[in-house]
Parts: sequence; C-alpha cells; structure tokens
Amino acid sequence: MIELYTWSTPNGRKISIMLEEIGLPYKVVPINIMKNEQFAPDFLKISPNNRIPAIVDTETGQTLFESGAILMYLAQKTGKLWAAEGEAHWRTVEWLMWQMGGFGPMLGQAHHFLKYNVGKAPYAEERYGKETQRLYGVLDRRLAEVDYVAGEYSIADISIFPWAARFAWHGVNLDDFPNVKRWYLAIADRPGAQRGYIVPDATDPIPMPE
Repeated sequence: MIELYTWSTPNGRKISIMLEEIGLPYKVVPINIMKNEQFAPDFLKISPNNRIPAIVDTETGQTLFESGAILMYLAQKTGKLWAAEGEAHWRTVEWLMWQMGGFGPMLGQAHHFLKYNVGKAPYAEERYGKETQRLYGVLDRRLAEVDYVAGEYSIADISIFPWAARFAWHGVNLDDFPNVKRWYLAIADRPGAQRGYIVPDATDPIPMPE
C-alpha cells in the first residue's frame, strides 16, 4: 500500500496518474495547501520541503518527496513505465529532468504572473509568457519525431502531462502546437490518466481543448 499525500496540482496529479497506470493500491491523504496543511509538523517529517506530493510505502517504510523522485521509485518498484536500460532509459530521464527543471518551474511562474497577478508585473508577464511558448515549442518539436517523449509512454510523459493540462492558464492555444495536442489527447484518453487526474478532487476533470 502506498500512502499518497497530495492535492489537485500538476505535481500531485503526476503521482495519482502513475499509481492508476501501474495498478498499485494506494490510500489518498489530502493535504489542503489552501489551508497551509503542508506546514503541519507530521507532514514535515515526510516532506522536509513542505511540498506535495509525498508518499509512504507501507511495505518497505520508504518515504519520498519530490514528484520526479517518486515517479522513478514507483517505476523501479514495479518495473513499469521506465525502460530498465538502453537509450529509452536515458531518454526518459532526460525528459523527466526537462520537466522538473524547466517545464514545471517556468510554467509555475507563468501561473503566478499570467493568471493570478495580471497587470502587476508586465516584465515578468512577458518573460514567463515567452518562456512558456518556447517550452511548448521544444515539446512540439520532440513530439514531431516520436509518439511519446521517450518513444514509448513513460514516467516522462506522466510528469509533463498535468502541467500541459493547464494550457488555458498559460495562454496557450494547443492548435499552435499540433504535435503536443495529438500527444495530449492521446494521454487524456487513457483511463488511468482520467482516474488519476481527479485525485483528490473529482469535480476537476482533465481540461479538453476546443
């Protein structure tokens, strides 16, 4: 049993999608970040950075925070969605790191300035708006070559998808990135992605482009 400490954010959704895709039983422990529950002392013991998601593997006692590390752990534990060796293994790592280092943090800044603080910092809006467009372009060019970022569907795709699902927040029209749109719709059609995306909020399904 995996205990999943999470909320309805892109990073949280990565792990619930992964757990649904690989079929591991899990228990959801909602951490309402709008009420600052991530700062509770008990949660700090599991997640030293006071951020969701985090897990406890009750079979082994292993605790983990940071979504990329959790994806790697679950893939290695089950032997699913991450090639064990060879080019596909390292392509998966490469694109997972791209998401963790760029696509997530930069789009998070875009959310802050383009959605929640419009008009307060024009320089920041321009900077993060342009970087968002650039990153979508990087992803689109990769997906012109392959069906999924590492070739086969993997933890790399799972890490990117929930961030791309906020395309409306980014001011992005997926029609401008046709390869991303094709990839996005393919993942949105997966039952595991559909189930995992609505954890822990069943009222917030995967957004669909027009």
